[in-house]
Amino acid sequence: MTEILLKTDREKSLLRKHPWVFSGAIESINGSPQAGDTVKVLSSRREFLAWAAYSPVSQIRARVWTFDEKEVVDAAFFERRIAAALETRAAFGFLPLSAGLNEATRLIHAESDRLPGLVVDRYGDTLVMQVLSAGADAWKMTFVEILQRLTGCATVYERSDADVREFEGLPSVSGVLAGEVPAELVIAENGIRFKVDVVGGHKTGFYLDQRFNRQRVGELARGKDVLNCFCYTGGFSLYAAKNGAKSVLSLDSSEESLRIAKVNEELNGLSGDTMEWREADVFTALRKFRDERRSFDMIILDPPKFAATTAQVERASRAYKDINLLAFKLLRPGGILATFSCSGGIDAGLFQKIVAGAALDANVEAQITEHLSQSADHPVSIHFPEGTYLKGLIVLKK
Repeated sequence: MTEILLKTDREKSLLRKHPWVFSGAIESINGSPQAGDTVKVLSSRREFLAWAAYSPVSQIRARVWTFDEKEVVDAAFFERRIAAALETRAAFGFLPLSAGLNEATRLIHAESDRLPGLVVDRYGDTLVMQVLSAGADAWKMTFVEILQRLTGCATVYERSDADVREFEGLPSVSGVLAGEVPAELVIAENGIRFKVDVVGGHKTGFYLDQRFNRQRVGELARGKDVLNCFCYTGGFSLYAAKNGAKSVLSLDSSEESLRIAKVNEELNGLSGDTMEWREADVFTALRKFRDERRSFDMIILDPPKFAATTAQVERASRAYKDINLLAFKLLRPGGILATFSCSGGIDAGLFQKIVAGAALDANVEAQITEHLSQSADHPVSIHFPEGTYLKGLIVLKK
């Protein structure tokens, strides 16, 4: 068995049960582990710390499977872990799925479900799996077999095309792992219907992490003129319209996303004068609206990830400040800004400072009325704060 020996005093994070071992913490490696191999992690005093999956090229050189020396990392181990993740969803009401009401959920949330690098979303009877680490990649087909058996779902589609695969030395991979993807996949969320493109859509096809936030923003949209920026397939827009928004203007740069958004509008019987979909670069459109002195009662900012790594934080901070500043200028007095960041490199404190700076530069007074985060089917291990990646603020312009 390969052993990884840590440098002196570099075991502290593992003793706090943080699941990552960085390359700089390693003193020596006894053996020649291959990508995905299970290795024993030892302190500088050769005390057992963890069993972990090895990644020869990543800065995160090993990701912990278990801190229990007696546990064997095998198919039975993974079945127990996956079963525990499903039990958590059941305990919080996400399983079983509710036909016509809630037909999708996240089943496995990587490190926070003690399965580093594995993400699984369920859309009806279709599972979509992201395999994002060398360790998870080595056990991929084992995961497929276990998931099929425990969920009863025949179809498993892989969307391992996220940029983080590069850091693990893994190629981008997408395709059917089992079963057959339905020609038309439509799910309900809080009774609102959405077409999901698991093959070509963002992430696994839909942003399940915004489930509760869509509902809350929709409630606040009643009677308002709403501008939804980076609308994707119209999630926030449909909730706003369903809850009685006066008008909803939705912007996105993707023609295909807007095409699906219009399908979703029709699926929910919302076709009419309330909703408008516009293909546009959001930054350019917001400046144009400012110059035209347009104004809105509510603006939703849910941009894509601006900072995938800490190295990109400075540039991302400028982008977040820019769009939030423009939004403050476009909001009417008493208007509501629902603003989000899914960038892992920008924590909640920094995001709030960015939005505060935007309000200051826009010369407006504002109040934060609510802090929002990811849906409860995206739990966060108390030992892994990095699992809290989605930050949201509801801000009232005075």
